[in-house]
Amino acid sequence: MNKSRQYTLWYWVVALALFGLFQLWMGYRSVATITYSEMLDYLDRGVIAEVSITDTVIEGQFQSPQNGYDHFITRRADPQMVELFTKAGVPVRGASDENWLGTLISWIAPALVLVAFWWFAFRGIAERSGIGGLTAIGKSGARVYVEKDTGVTFADVAGIDEAKAELLEIVSFLKDKERYGRLGARIPKGVLLVGPPGTGKTLMARAVAGEANVPFFSISGSEFVEMFVGVGAARVRDLFEQARQVAPCIIFIDELDALGRARSPFGNLGGQDEKEQTLNQLLSELDGFDPRVGIVLLAATNRPEILDPALLRAGRFDRQIAIDRPDVRGRAAILAVHMRKVRSVQGLKLDDIAALTPGFTGADLANLVNEAAIVATRRGAEAVTMDDFTRAVERIIAGTERNRLLLPSERRRVAYHEMGHALVAASIPGTDRVHKVSIIPRAIGALGYTIQRPTDDRYVITSAELLDRMAVLMGGRAAEQIALGDVSTGAADDLAKVTDIARQYVARFGMHEATGQAVLEQERQAYLNVVEPRSMRDYSEETARELDLAVRGLIIDAFGRAKAILAGRRPDLDRGAALLLEREIVTPDDFPPLRPAEVQAEKAVPSSASQRAAGA
Repeated sequence: MNKSRQYTLWYWVVALALFGLFQLWMGYRSVATITYSEMLDYLDRGVIAEVSITDTVIEGQFQSPQNGYDHFITRRADPQMVELFTKAGVPVRGASDENWLGTLISWIAPALVLVAFWWFAFRGIAERSGIGGLTAIGKSGARVYVEKDTGVTFADVAGIDEAKAELLEIVSFLKDKERYGRLGARIPKGVLLVGPPGTGKTLMARAVAGEANVPFFSISGSEFVEMFVGVGAARVRDLFEQARQVAPCIIFIDELDALGRARSPFGNLGGQDEKEQTLNQLLSELDGFDPRVGIVLLAATNRPEILDPALLRAGRFDRQIAIDRPDVRGRAAILAVHMRKVRSVQGLKLDDIAALTPGFTGADLANLVNEAAIVATRRGAEAVTMDDFTRAVERIIAGTERNRLLLPSERRRVAYHEMGHALVAASIPGTDRVHKVSIIPRAIGALGYTIQRPTDDRYVITSAELLDRMAVLMGGRAAEQIALGDVSTGAADDLAKVTDIARQYVARFGMHEATGQAVLEQERQAYLNVVEPRSMRDYSEETARELDLAVRGLIIDAFGRAKAILAGRRPDLDRGAALLLEREIVTPDDFPPLRPAEVQAEKAVPSSASQRAAGA
């Protein structure tokens, strides 16, 4: 019901209520409520024309107005009133306390109130839950976009050029079927977009809607499943029936895993019969429509590993397009799209910002640009600068700054710890360059942090690079021991990371001599960096002991390597820690020893992990 119809309905309700109140007021304004004694006095005076006696009250009419009233009413007290009025020559009529209008209202009014309450309450609940009303239970509820109603085109999509090219081919197929079909090719029935959250799957589908000159149906997989049995299958049928009527068209189902989860091998013991009926109906519809009609089914999910195999076979979803996290060039392109709406300083290099954000998705980059604009606005700037983006990256990765008061001894320890990380990273050739060192506490619990800026995205990591990362992680604890003589709990997170790298170095990547190239702990990669829990080990206790000794040896070697580097650069460590205590934030421009330099190969640590593991 639209707003104009609602307003008209309320106008009638208010008008009827006012009319009823007016009638009540006109009826009772000439009626005087008198006492029983006053009624007897009027009777003795002979001014009463007639009366009506009920079981409880006496209503009457005066022969002439008395005190401005034509009628009177009083409560009955004497059962012999009929005789009194008869002797006085006043006609008496029998009456009843009840009337048909009051009885009718007493029966109908509660029912109307209940119906009205049910109507408004149930309609609100239905709209919030997506049911839409009893007559719309079996309807699909898909939102329909035509041409550029979404406001998004392929010009707004960047960083995923391969996926954009494939979907652009689908759009071209719909626009010019004769050109693609001249050699016997047919349009793919289904296209599945897979990728981690935030990589732009839904944005890509909306861009398809903006580019195609055909109707575009958009619906979420969760909207098919309701509390009523059979609703999901009915909605699937209704959706494809609507699509057939306006073909050629595109159907987009977001979060397909809510609808297409793999069916249980144990039948319906888990109460999943409704979901399985919905999935079966979807499979039937995919088999049933003719691809020459021009219906393309687009779907998106970030959990393709849980989808039913029958849904992924050829002939249903013919194409699977992976939309992964963008590389450094893709991130720069995505930043260029989002920077259109932001006022930035002249000469801002997006490549430098992209280098600061390895692993960021398109949604993360959009949030980064917004956070940088907020930072610039907060400080009253006219444009966004590189420093604003650096602060935004810190805000996203490490959290907000906290005014935590540290003891002088704690601040000194944190300064040496962070400078140890930075100097080890700057001393090893090939490691990521140090961008910033800070001892300002952050909301995630970090008392300080060191930001390194990768020069390139890495897809293959060598064993030497893993050892370098371990040495950088151990640089903080090594600096504490060299400068302060003992270690603290501040390196707990570093130890967890270095232990994980060492264990993967030995057990997963087969890079250690003592254990050989066998994969001892093969973690099951679900898909798209979603890792399932580690399975039970299938190796002997002797091998487990060798693995533990190898991991321990790698960590000791990394600590010794970091300690040797910092011992050789002790003056830089002291000066850097003092500068960090003074400024709280240090960059390579403030402290040149943090700049990357070709250093002489540090002396090898006397013992190696493999030697210790073999001799243990």
